[in-house]
Amino acid sequence: MSGAATDIAVIGMSCRFPGVHGPADFWRLLHEGKSTLGTFPQARADDAHTNHLAHPDAATLNAGSFFDAVDGFDAAFFGVSAAEAAAMDPVQRLGLELAWEAVEDARVPAGALAGREVDVVVGAAPSGYQQLRALSGSDQDDHYAALGSSGALIANRISSLFDVRGMSFCADSGQSSSLVSLALTCERIRAGAVDLALAGGVHLIADPEAGAALANLGALSPDGRCFPFDARANGFVRGEGGAFVLLKRLDHAVRDGDHVYAVVRGWGVGSGGATSRMPDPSPTAQAAAVRSALRRADVPFDGVDYVEAHGTGTRLGDPAELAGLREVFGESGRSRPLTVGSAKANVGHLEPAAGIVGFVKTALCLDHAELVPHPGFSAPNPEVPDFQAHFDVARTARPWPNEPGQPRRAGVTSIGMGGTNAHLILEQAPELPSVERESAPPVTVPWVLSARSEPALRDQAARLRDLLAADASLTASDVGHSLVSTRSSFEHRAVLLADDREEAVAGLGLVASGGDAPRTVRGTATGPVGPVVFVFPGQGSQWAAMGRQLYAESPEFARAIDACEQALAPWVDWSLVDVVTGAPDAASLERVDVVQPTLFAMMVSLARVWRSWGVVPDAVVGHSQGEIAAACASGALTLEDAARIVALRSRALIDLAGLGGGMSAVAAPCDWVQGRIEQWSGRLSVAAVNGPASVVISGDDEALDEFAALAAEDEVRVRRVKVDYASHSHHVERIRERLLADTAAITPGEAAVTFHSTVTGAPLDTRALDASYWYDNLRSMVRFGEVVDGLMRTGGGVFVEVSPHPVLQVAMSEAADAQADPPTVVGTLDRNDGSTGRILASLAELHVRGVPVDWSAAFAAARPRRVGLPTYPFQRQRYWLTAPDDTDTDAASASGADTAAVTDLDSQAAVLDLVCTETAALLSTKDPAPTAADLLLRTGETFKTLGFDSSTAVALRNRLTSVSGVRLPATVAFTYPTPHKLASRIFALLEPPAPAVPEPVADPIPEDRSDDDLFALIDRGYA
Repeated sequence: MSGAATDIAVIGMSCRFPGVHGPADFWRLLHEGKSTLGTFPQARADDAHTNHLAHPDAATLNAGSFFDAVDGFDAAFFGVSAAEAAAMDPVQRLGLELAWEAVEDARVPAGALAGREVDVVVGAAPSGYQQLRALSGSDQDDHYAALGSSGALIANRISSLFDVRGMSFCADSGQSSSLVSLALTCERIRAGAVDLALAGGVHLIADPEAGAALANLGALSPDGRCFPFDARANGFVRGEGGAFVLLKRLDHAVRDGDHVYAVVRGWGVGSGGATSRMPDPSPTAQAAAVRSALRRADVPFDGVDYVEAHGTGTRLGDPAELAGLREVFGESGRSRPLTVGSAKANVGHLEPAAGIVGFVKTALCLDHAELVPHPGFSAPNPEVPDFQAHFDVARTARPWPNEPGQPRRAGVTSIGMGGTNAHLILEQAPELPSVERESAPPVTVPWVLSARSEPALRDQAARLRDLLAADASLTASDVGHSLVSTRSSFEHRAVLLADDREEAVAGLGLVASGGDAPRTVRGTATGPVGPVVFVFPGQGSQWAAMGRQLYAESPEFARAIDACEQALAPWVDWSLVDVVTGAPDAASLERVDVVQPTLFAMMVSLARVWRSWGVVPDAVVGHSQGEIAAACASGALTLEDAARIVALRSRALIDLAGLGGGMSAVAAPCDWVQGRIEQWSGRLSVAAVNGPASVVISGDDEALDEFAALAAEDEVRVRRVKVDYASHSHHVERIRERLLADTAAITPGEAAVTFHSTVTGAPLDTRALDASYWYDNLRSMVRFGEVVDGLMRTGGGVFVEVSPHPVLQVAMSEAADAQADPPTVVGTLDRNDGSTGRILASLAELHVRGVPVDWSAAFAAARPRRVGLPTYPFQRQRYWLTAPDDTDTDAASASGADTAAVTDLDSQAAVLDLVCTETAALLSTKDPAPTAADLLLRTGETFKTLGFDSSTAVALRNRLTSVSGVRLPATVAFTYPTPHKLASRIFALLEPPAPAVPEPVADPIPEDRSDDDLFALIDRGYA
């Protein structure tokens, strides 16, 4: 029985041997015909506290393929305490790492396996570690001793790691254990019990003296070499390491576009019974296993090109195994020699893991269409009659024999000393249909990295950089897509934004060295982030051609704008698309009846873009006209009803223009303003409260002028807003009947998203958003500051300003700064950047703080492939016999970059260099873009002169806080308006205050308020 639905695909592989860290390294070792054989490291012998020189076979026992160390483990990554890690047999630790790497190699995010029926079957045996612990007394009264020594726990820990619910089983059939494990999982997949399975084997040798029984049996090579099939064959050498594979139904693998190394067509497992004397191998039993595998695969023996033999290089083993193959020769009528080989000549005999090692070697050869040289082969074993008539051993690397119309096929054999034999038939992977990839216009691409710790994040960046340096065929889109679709997300995160591969690679180098690339966003996702709040401002965020680039780059945005144009069409006589894209004959944004509908359309469409990236609001807040967009985005209003309201509302405002009304922004608390405007009762009122010291007043022109003169006496700054009407004042009463009539036909509904009203200052049942509400919206005071402050106090969360330019971000950031745990505040587009890349930068800010994000839209246009990426860089610490006194895995995993960063800022010059570096990064899109070295010569210039606006000032604060660990207010770049002053302030906060000088209670008033761009923001977003 064979076919796509019953054949088994090998979609992921991992392996580890001395000097070999994965399949790519293993392939190089095989291709070059090299060996990892050596002697047991003295440092490990000292750890074992044994005297091997006293044993008569000391030289034989010390020969083999050994790791330099087996005491390292990333306990924090696997959520294991120091005491439990020390109690765990190192084979358990190695099994966990190899299983994780096999899943990553399969380009499957580990979280995608959770809850699924996935088998985990492992061939393993104890390493002898528990005996060493017992001899040292380390296992006395040890809560974890039983868990650490249990062989079953290898598979069980892996099942727990991935939260999979299939069979979890540790097999022991002697040296055939791992291949029997693999055959068992194939049987389960073919039977339909599971669709996926992890099979593998691991072997470690804590104390070489434990192999004395094998030496006494005569199985070990006295000269420390392994010569399978050779005349010099006199025994095997022991080896350490292991391998895992992830298996999947072939039809599912083809459907999902998986990379398939090879296909398992058939398998046979059986016992020799009494056909030979134990422990001698049985040719009859081996032949039976081969025949069984061929029958299951429905493949003739003549169609098999190569067999990866058990090939121990022992005097009895090789002749017996080849005799079994020769028996199948005779029955099948095979006419051509069979190429044989054994990985034991490369990496030694891994005993319970030997079969999976040969399996991985064979899969690599099939995948590369190449046969590899067999190390040390010079002359065939004379105990095998007519060797050259039946068998061939590759002495150099050569292409796989290409028979027309016949796929590459191989067999893999593993033999257990007790008589259990296994044989599998492998075939080359089917050719997958090629996918045409359309050339997409260049856009910003995110590369999303994450790790359990800051050092691991840096290592991840270094590994990826090295891979890209070695493989020029990898595209930015393929790599970025693979990072988000094949890897799990951990707490420590970095997002590199780049327009091309070269920029991204350069950024990786900086992250790897502990620095920040100009367009890198970093952060730590420490826990639940709370609700996502979409904030829609009023007027003031507009700019010419604000949607042109995004309309070209984002199909989602373009569709939304087109829908808005259609919804507005009954009420306007101009083209929304023309205005948004800045067409030459477009209507002017100076007209209130153009700017307000256009901003509404921009905000509604940008909200659609956010949703397409997976960022869905739990709540919405609108500022004056922004409430119309908020109601539409929440689902309370249809697009058609919302378009009617905003179009007719803006048209009605024309009737107020030029009637002696206006508005002013005041940099003072609301109580102060309320107390002062009482003398103009009936002529002035508070129009909007944006923040603790950000108020807008509205009313008669003369009264506004008189108020400004009074405020100047108290050194309170007042600025007229550039409008000629007075929203949110008694002036609006003139158009009350018109507004009520224009909006009478709307039918608000109940929204799934909470609507926080800035008219009432509280959450509102959206069925109340009728005509009278929309009149109140224009007439009443905007309680924006009150609503935002309440949300931040009770729910924290993240706040996304959905607009073409952030006009409320500073006010929200100031409110956030007042909280013990400040929520994240981001914008969407910017006057200097209306591209997808700008949204990606904000998306990155949310992602690095733990907000769930769907990155797929960033790569959809390029139709990218999943490509192989470096596996996780485990940060190993020593765990041996007892838990180290100074190890705290929880603390180590949570330490992060901030502490390390602070220790580097040991002088004011270093802090100034940091400020200039981060400033240059934020100005990298300017033309010409200043470098950090340029800015070190201009440290007395203001940030405003350098090209900053409110959004870049807040971004600078965020970056400096992340790197320095010092909490800074959102307005710090206005309060300390030059790089020199800002660096001095940060250094002062880094240094402990001198005892005689008290710490200032508040930041001083800036020396030159004319440079304070913050105030200019207060008069935006009001209406």
